[in-house]
Amino acid sequence: MNNPYVAFIQDVLITLHANIRDLKERRNFADPEELTYIEAKLLAYNEMLSILRSSADDTGIDRKEVGL
Repeated sequence: MNNPYVAFIQDVLITLHANIRDLKERRNFADPEELTYIEAKLLAYNEMLSILRSSADDTGIDRKEVGL
């Protein structure tokens, strides 16, 4: 992986996936007020992943190659 753009996207994706995983774990122990915040963050992160997947498809980038 010599392409710095691929490395950048993969780093962003690793962070998104880690944040999603952490929020899903926190959701199990959250109080009702925090639960709304967590659900909103999960929606935003998942929307970002959808945008990246759609852009990868539109530009011919292999999703698996970059971790989508």
